[in-house]
Amino acid sequence: MKIKGIYVGLCLFTGMIFNACKTLDTNLSIQKKTLPPSFYKVSDSSEISKINWRDYFNDPILSGLIDTALVNNHDLNIAIQKIEIARAGVTNAKASLIPQVNAGTNGGIRRFGRYTMDGAGNIATEMTPGRIVPINLPDIFLGFQASWEIDLWKKLKSKQKSAINQFLASAEGAKGVTASLVSDIATSYYELLALDHELEIIQQTIQRQKDALETIKLKKETGRTNELAVQQFQAQLLNTQAIEKELLQQIVEFENRINFLLGRFPQKVERVKEILLADVPSQIKTGLPSQLLENRPDIREAELLLEASKFDLKSAKAAFLPSMNLVAGLGFQAFKPEFLFLAPASITYQALGGLMTPLINRNALKANFSYAKANQLSAMHHYQKSILTGYTEVMNQLSALENLKNLHVLKKEQNSVLNTSVDMSTELFSTGRASYLEVLLAQQNSLQAKFELINVNKRQHIAAVNLYKALGGGW
Repeated sequence: MKIKGIYVGLCLFTGMIFNACKTLDTNLSIQKKTLPPSFYKVSDSSEISKINWRDYFNDPILSGLIDTALVNNHDLNIAIQKIEIARAGVTNAKASLIPQVNAGTNGGIRRFGRYTMDGAGNIATEMTPGRIVPINLPDIFLGFQASWEIDLWKKLKSKQKSAINQFLASAEGAKGVTASLVSDIATSYYELLALDHELEIIQQTIQRQKDALETIKLKKETGRTNELAVQQFQAQLLNTQAIEKELLQQIVEFENRINFLLGRFPQKVERVKEILLADVPSQIKTGLPSQLLENRPDIREAELLLEASKFDLKSAKAAFLPSMNLVAGLGFQAFKPEFLFLAPASITYQALGGLMTPLINRNALKANFSYAKANQLSAMHHYQKSILTGYTEVMNQLSALENLKNLHVLKKEQNSVLNTSVDMSTELFSTGRASYLEVLLAQQNSLQAKFELINVNKRQHIAAVNLYKALGGGW
């Protein structure tokens, strides 16, 4: 009857725990956004993200810079070590599922009070014939001890699955760092090429302005103009020379930015500036929006972290349920070393099993569950945000490429017209049919137009880089 009563009590107690756990909801959800069927224009199933970055950029110098960065970049190496950290977490989670067995030895001495059950019994007990158990009793143990938590409710299994998803997420994170690194180097590279072109334009302009200043000085000496014209031409030359110094400083900074990404100290960056004038592909295959879920590392990382958060929540819920632990030991035990290996007299063993359930002061478990619940909801929102971010980035770069293509045509035509206006104003000034202010204005407008044309070329190449990254390429 006692055993039956204990069994009924355990059943009722376990039922109370399960009813309490029903209030711990793990079925969480948020509003999901459905990806549109296509991008800016009609999409196809082929995609540039599948193209290796060496083939996409088709520039041996740029490829060499990226290769160096993939070996030496500190951020990438940190991301790789995070993978190893996550891998260790998986190993640790797996180890918790199997029994822990330890081998060792320990020794000590005990003294029982005389007016205790053990003390009163020992004082009249013979340890060996004719020898009473001593008051100070040595104790030596040599053997094995084992412990094992049986995963009744898959709490430990959920932790293992969470660790595996975090490991996979860290690998996707490293891919994301690689894609960003490739993109950053390419962007800085095209920025540097644009500065080289601007510097060349400025230096050519300085030489022409110097010649124009000498011409205006001669005209002053012959009385065909005045000192004000000389000062205006000289001020324009000084302003252009100041721009040259600013460009030289920007070139140094962008070279050092590239060197930093490459993990090396400042040095000259090899390049050929004519690469910037190469045409950007007019037709870029984007693939389908749904392929972003497979190709973009940041979206895949967010998805895996979301899966990890689901298992963390399950593990947090299982912590409220009873846990079963088994403890066992086997070895030799004696009060003197010479008796330690006398079998079977010195052989000792134990086996113990226990079922424990948290009952009072479960605030720590509740806090852990609330944390896991909030973490999963946060991961859901982050995943939806990453999808929206990816689609928006692709749309922005597709629009940029199309508009920059049209802008390039206009700027090229404008540049041609203003170059003609400079020649014409100079010729009219030499015959006295135009003022020096008209010459200065024509030169200033032409210089600005040349800079804007170089800037459009640069922005086209950078938009192509950003689209490649936005579609999930580069890693």
